[in-house]
Amino acid sequence: MHHDVSEILVSEKDIQAICERLGKQLTIDYRDKNPLLVGLLKGCVPFLSDLARKIDLSVEIAYMSVSSYHGGITSSGDVKIKMDLDFSLTNRNVLIVEDIVDTGKTLDTIVKLFKHRGAKSVKVVTLLDKPEGRVVPFLPDYIGQTIPKAFVVGYGLDYDEIYRNLPYVGILKPEVYTK
Repeated sequence: MHHDVSEILVSEKDIQAICERLGKQLTIDYRDKNPLLVGLLKGCVPFLSDLARKIDLSVEIAYMSVSSYHGGITSSGDVKIKMDLDFSLTNRNVLIVEDIVDTGKTLDTIVKLFKHRGAKSVKVVTLLDKPEGRVVPFLPDYIGQTIPKAFVVGYGLDYDEIYRNLPYVGILKPEVYTK
């Protein structure tokens, strides 16, 4: 797998430093707010796991399966909820945990949905932000690192369901996905 990556953008060490920094900030910002961390499967799993351990508060964790990629390398723009939450968000302080914000369409849709469902607050924390990919105006509340417009894999991010287990985030060589 490593030979399919042309460049490492965010190293293991960088990721841990990001989790530490964001965890400290979230501990301050969510003190006395009983936050609900909602991870958007599958890419969020490594980030949510590492981040949650750096938040020095009692938190609840839930997952949704939401997709707009459907097997390709670019977003289809069609947001599909494959697995929804099975409890009320009324008066909850929700923090959506995402691996990457690219087009902004998925998160814009989910934030509006959670507000419609009565959440007290809805904010987004993302490991990676790719603002050059935006098709809707969207700014995450907490950003680990901004990256250029490139197809990245690793640390939860995949191409065709592989590369998620790489311990870093790297740019996938184009010849891998243009075969």
